[in-house]
Amino acid sequence: MTRTRVAVIGVGHLGQHHARLLAVMPDVELVAVVDTRPGRAEEIAAKHATSALTDVSGLVGRVDAVTIATPTDSHVGVALPFIEAGAAVLVEKPIAISLAEADRLVEAAAGRGTVLAVGHTERFNPAVAVGLPLVSAPRFIEIHRLGTFPERSLDIDVIFDLMIHDLDLLLTVVGSDVASVEAVGVNVLTPRVDIANARLRFACGCIANVTASRISRERVRKARFFSRDAYVSIDYAAQEVEVYRLTPTDGRPVIGGGRLEVTNDEPLRRELADFVSAVRHGHAPGVTGRAGREALALATRVAEAMAAQT
Repeated sequence: MTRTRVAVIGVGHLGQHHARLLAVMPDVELVAVVDTRPGRAEEIAAKHATSALTDVSGLVGRVDAVTIATPTDSHVGVALPFIEAGAAVLVEKPIAISLAEADRLVEAAAGRGTVLAVGHTERFNPAVAVGLPLVSAPRFIEIHRLGTFPERSLDIDVIFDLMIHDLDLLLTVVGSDVASVEAVGVNVLTPRVDIANARLRFACGCIANVTASRISRERVRKARFFSRDAYVSIDYAAQEVEVYRLTPTDGRPVIGGGRLEVTNDEPLRRELADFVSAVRHGHAPGVTGRAGREALALATRVAEAMAAQT
């Protein structure tokens, strides 16, 4: 097969890494990088021996796929022309600024029969790949995603910037409708919510307590899953997994387990490789447009529950 022609649109904090990783994939031809800021596209293009553009219009019809790492409110406007032209699209999370716009993308991709993937990178974390299949019928889940103050993504609340990763994972692992949501958030350094906590009750009875912050002094990205006879701990940042199980005996029950082997890898590299494979071989991407839409729907419910408390 010939190489897949891909362009990266938006080469800021995250998009520059899209370009870095795609440029060295053997099945990919990095056709161009695009950025509206003067000099930025040229800077990144020079590192990877590709073309620099400040406008996407000339790319439509010239590529097989694009990855989009532009501000959230631009996702629909950037993605739709490529979808309508039959190109595959990977758009960074959240999929869109609203559910209505998310639906436009999902429906357009379904109508055109092209791949639409969403950049929920944590799904491709090697620790998640090892640990999540071991979680069975969880009763309680606690997740902390704490980061230092960023210089990006300040156009959206921390719910849509950070917490949405964990909401997506919860929908995947619990496999049950969300029955109720309680949430609280605080604006600290920006007009947007900078720290948030949500308590989700699922129809199956599972309860999840999720905290996300972008104003912490240290970085923490951990999830703990408690089932009736097992405990699974995933450290996303360190890519470590611990599992402990209760073993019935004639006497006192025994707890056994420990750390599992995880082969470290860059989640974004795995995500992009999955996207390219979906484009080349016609299978669904690891995170579909519909899955991205469902994560956005739950994040929206959290935001609405939070607003009701003010």
